[in-house]
Amino acid sequence: MFNSIFQNGTTIGMVALMAALALVSGRIYAFLASLKLRSSKGMFVTLALIPLIVSVGIALLDKFLGDTTSTNGVARIATIAIALGLIRFRSTNGRAEEILLLFGGVVSGFVFGLGYAAYGVIFTLLAGGLYVGLSYLPIFRNKRFAKEKLLKITIPETLNYSDVFKSTFDHYLKECEAVGVKTTGMGSMFRLSFRVILKNPAEEKELIDELRTKNGNLEISLLPYVEDAKTL
Repeated sequence: MFNSIFQNGTTIGMVALMAALALVSGRIYAFLASLKLRSSKGMFVTLALIPLIVSVGIALLDKFLGDTTSTNGVARIATIAIALGLIRFRSTNGRAEEILLLFGGVVSGFVFGLGYAAYGVIFTLLAGGLYVGLSYLPIFRNKRFAKEKLLKITIPETLNYSDVFKSTFDHYLKECEAVGVKTTGMGSMFRLSFRVILKNPAEEKELIDELRTKNGNLEISLLPYVEDAKTL
């Protein structure tokens, strides 16, 4: 059961069977991503198809090159290197969980491509179960972080922003930390960014209204604070 179905030779029928299992595996990874991540449609399609593509590629190497040739081993190594290189390229802008699922899809494709159907099924279900379980564990959540907001205030260049908002911040905010300042509007304005926690979330509108009277009614935004986001 746990031996490779390719151990006695590779047929197109066997390749098709492994491809079907890999496709199911990919759909599982795509479904897991849809549960929690706000990824692009392209990311979901990639997760759904990458195990199929990898498994067929590996299986066809066995079919056309043969298990006994040294060329087959070199080709496998090259395939693995290319796949891992693509993951590294995708990780430039990808979230950690996207890379995790993408890597899982590649590994599932390798296992199915080598003909180990049982191991492939077990790995996919085990990895998927661990991902769901760890993702929804409450021990990694901090209620304090959920209250943090990113406050962006646009002001004219003539306004001294050092302490102009101090009285307003003291009245409405429990915590306030400046996280950035940037020129905008061809240098005619500044955009200030603060990490804040409101004393009373119900007073959000009052805070914005009072800030508008001090910044000349220019743009103000209050967003959920994400530490690794571009604050400016």
